[in-house]
Amino acid sequence: MRWITREKPKIDRIACPWLIRRFIDPEAQFFFVPYAEIAQRARELDAVPFDIPEVEFTHYEDRCTFDYFLEKYQLKDQALLLLAPIVRGADTDDHSIAPQAAGLWAISAGLAYNTPDDHALLEKGLLLYDALYSWAAHLQGEKHTQNPTEKLFLRVFNAYLQEQQQVKHKMPVWAKELKEIIQDQIDTNLSLSLKEISEGLNVHPAYVSREFSKYFNNLSYGEYIRKLRIDKAMELLTASGHSLAEIAYLTGFSDQSHFTRIFRKHTGKSPAEYRKSLPKK
Repeated sequence: MRWITREKPKIDRIACPWLIRRFIDPEAQFFFVPYAEIAQRARELDAVPFDIPEVEFTHYEDRCTFDYFLEKYQLKDQALLLLAPIVRGADTDDHSIAPQAAGLWAISAGLAYNTPDDHALLEKGLLLYDALYSWAAHLQGEKHTQNPTEKLFLRVFNAYLQEQQQVKHKMPVWAKELKEIIQDQIDTNLSLSLKEISEGLNVHPAYVSREFSKYFNNLSYGEYIRKLRIDKAMELLTASGHSLAEIAYLTGFSDQSHFTRIFRKHTGKSPAEYRKSLPKK
């Protein structure tokens, strides 16, 4: 069977071909083309498009395309079910879903950066997911540190870190200025990048990224901005007559679908359900 998707794959567009090759169709062929050419090339190649909008094999609500393949082909392998939230977290940039998601994203991004040829990248990606599957199936109980002295050292070190986290940090000048900048952006679309903000503060972006959570409710920059967006969306849903599409735009989301997915993740309800649950005035 032939499959086709966008060029320059990273997460879903590597994880799904791996899943197909290993568990659905070992002889499957994959084509990576510019987005504008997918429809025509799919007809020419008799290929099934995936991981693009408005096709069967794509994202649904808070699930990614990998999730849909598992459901569509009724794959119940426990190791695959463990991999699913890791892939989803990396692909949707929500690393809170699984602790391994951030690592998968970092490795995938690095592979893509080092491998400009998409088919060569796929071959490397197959090895990556083979390794991740083996870990999920056989090695979850394995620990890197086996030596008792190492384990004792780590326990003491982790205890020290926990004590340090309990110390209330005095907010430095750059963090106060950053909080004011973010507050000023609440009524726009909160589109400032960390790099732009860091340049304005004359502080290195890597330092701001590393230190940010200490002064902003233990949240990363992206998590904090998403929380502000959701808080603003809840306010607009409560006190305005704006449509959901308008609220998505006003709160800086790329489209209504993305807004709905993130809102549900934070509140447990879609924006429409949340609005309906509000007490009548």
